[in-house]
Amino acid sequence: MATVDTAELVERIWARDATIWTGRDEAKWLGWLDEPLRMQERVAEVEAFAEAVVEEGFADVVVAGMGGSSLAPEVFRRSFRSETVHVLDTTHPAAVAALAERIDPERTLVVCSSKSGTTLETRCHLDFFWERTGRRPLSFAVVTDPGSDLEALARERGFRAVFAGEPTIGGRYSALSPFGLVPAALMGVDLSRLLLRTEEMVEACRLDEGNEGYELGRRMGEGWLEGRDKVQINPSPGGFGLWVEQLIAESTGKDGKGLVPAPGETGEVADRQSEEVRVSDPYELGQEFYRWEFGTAVAGAIIGINPFDQPNVQEAKDRTKEILDSGDEPDLEPVSSAAELTAQAGEGDYVCIQAFVPPTSENEERLEALRARISGETGAVTTAGFGPRYLHSTGQLHKGGPASGLFLQLVDDPPELEIPGRPFGFRQLIRAQAAGDFDALRERGRRVARTGWGEVA
Repeated sequence: MATVDTAELVERIWARDATIWTGRDEAKWLGWLDEPLRMQERVAEVEAFAEAVVEEGFADVVVAGMGGSSLAPEVFRRSFRSETVHVLDTTHPAAVAALAERIDPERTLVVCSSKSGTTLETRCHLDFFWERTGRRPLSFAVVTDPGSDLEALARERGFRAVFAGEPTIGGRYSALSPFGLVPAALMGVDLSRLLLRTEEMVEACRLDEGNEGYELGRRMGEGWLEGRDKVQINPSPGGFGLWVEQLIAESTGKDGKGLVPAPGETGEVADRQSEEVRVSDPYELGQEFYRWEFGTAVAGAIIGINPFDQPNVQEAKDRTKEILDSGDEPDLEPVSSAAELTAQAGEGDYVCIQAFVPPTSENEERLEALRARISGETGAVTTAGFGPRYLHSTGQLHKGGPASGLFLQLVDDPPELEIPGRPFGFRQLIRAQAAGDFDALRERGRRVARTGWGEVA
């Protein structure tokens, strides 16, 4: 974009001026600017729902969603240390089966969350738990955009509740909408208190001076202009980096450009910049979500991309569907090796580990150890994600962003777990997702390797 001063840029964002980005459809995706204020009017509705769930004796809640429908709830869960709300954003059969065994199906509420209402993973979770919980409509609720297939199914079956999302908000900007706040209320979060703190940041992001959202975005955007396209993000107890990864990667990673979010990375290297997550109290989460949303929109204007679309996400989905429709066993044979892949790392590259294994704390520790080892060996920024979660988080960056990534896919060989009413089970689904994304990366000319989980971790 042409250089503009702070006041002009901020004013044009609030005026919904799409020309500060690409001048295409950005204006219709800015509902997140006002969503915290709209949600204040829905607090009573959402909290009454959450209170009724407790009063009726539900012991656990399963939130089934992907990407923007799962990452904010997961950060809320970790930050408020909820032990009764479980966020399910994996199709790994071992993880799905383990969660099913932990909960009492007669005392569990399942919240299926999908903006489109067609998210394959979430619909499979719904099919699985619908049978597992005995097809009890009052044990289910949905969060979805108006008019979706999921809304129609929920009303047809008589689910306990349907919460409508705001259609002018993309998934990764939906943390402060029903997609984030309905699960938060089920954790016992005081939504009024959370949103009151958030309102302070909303007002700050209107200012010409002292605008913390603008300053964050300016630093990230100018850092990108200077070649510092890796954004190091400090660790936080609530795992805020999980959510920020999607926001930055999916918003900026396109047209061969993009910022590479690197939670937990450190180092004074030429291709890196660093930003701090500022959450000293869980009730500061709302304002921090908003600060990063505004900042990412500003960074997008400086980089010169549309921060609200995701043009390359569908590629892996299409290949996954082709594999599932064929009925063939997905091909997950080893391709190259970790050593051969990482030996190619050069200046400005990053290494991304994509692990299609259960997202357990033990496996998180193993991934972090592998990251540290590869970082030490290559000197490159190293990121990691569990599949298929990362497909809805950083997958856009991997395929649409700069060709500086080296992608190491790790797979295991789990047993099958049936998905009622589907011609495939969770084992076949997750293996098709791994194969589909590998093919999409390779077709893009990305440097990729695949090996067994036990071979490197």
